[in-house]
Amino acid sequence: MSEPVKIFLLLAPALLVIIGLFFGGLLVGLLHSLGYMPVIGLERFSLQAYRAIFSSPDFLRSFLLSFHIAFSSTLIAALLALAAGLLLRRQFLGRKLISFLFQLNLTVPHLVGAIGILYLFSQSGSFARLAYSWGLIAAPAEFPALIFDPYAIGIILQFVWKELPFIGVIVLANMQVLGADYEAVARSLGASRWQAFRFVLLPLLAPGLLSASVIVFAFTFGAYEIPALLGAHYPAALPVLAYRHYTDIDLAARPEAMAMAIVIALLSAGMIALYLRFVRRQLATHKRGSQMAPFTGQPGAGH
Repeated sequence: MSEPVKIFLLLAPALLVIIGLFFGGLLVGLLHSLGYMPVIGLERFSLQAYRAIFSSPDFLRSFLLSFHIAFSSTLIAALLALAAGLLLRRQFLGRKLISFLFQLNLTVPHLVGAIGILYLFSQSGSFARLAYSWGLIAAPAEFPALIFDPYAIGIILQFVWKELPFIGVIVLANMQVLGADYEAVARSLGASRWQAFRFVLLPLLAPGLLSASVIVFAFTFGAYEIPALLGAHYPAALPVLAYRHYTDIDLAARPEAMAMAIVIALLSAGMIALYLRFVRRQLATHKRGSQMAPFTGQPGAGH
């Protein structure tokens, strides 16, 4: 028996469970979103659920809110992770301790972090009480509404706090693999520190940074528990709105809930597809550059 066949057979039970549950659930959700639910008497396929949600102002507001949460959280976390990686790759006193503290909340569940955000940043939380005791505000209720607000500031704070070390660990690992040789060569050729970072280090870090950001975006866009705990009642994030439709006493609302879930899944799949396309393009560019270098006489030309 060949080695690839042996590996496949060893992985087959786990793959069968994972793929069966994922694609099985996705197929059931798709059928329900198309109006096929024999349990409640719906046995004809239709796009009524999709027409209903796409014509609903509530769906549009929830979609935009979820996109705002996912995009803002991912962008802020990625920028802070890049800055943290640049700092933590240097040698300084207490670096190991700071690195440990930076990665510590990777093991903290999202709900625990959300409760911490709630206790700290709500208008009855610790920061509001401290601001009141220091005379900065006349009453705790005057503290800025960061929780249950329509701009989802508390949700974004939670996701940034939680996903920052995830992206940062990947960026830092890439920096350690790359080393400082590429930047040193650029500096020796007259590049400034910013130019060495912008034109040498950042392009090399881009694939890893982008892959981590895609994962974070897909997760935050489809996350339910944090928007449900820290978000405003209206507009609600798209997963929260889908859950409300799914648990509605009117079972006829379930196809709309499933249609929202399919939209979330399609957007996540679209993000992954764009990332894979970007990676293939980068690899093709790198390969062409490697092939052209011997003819140009400039090693690495085209990178």
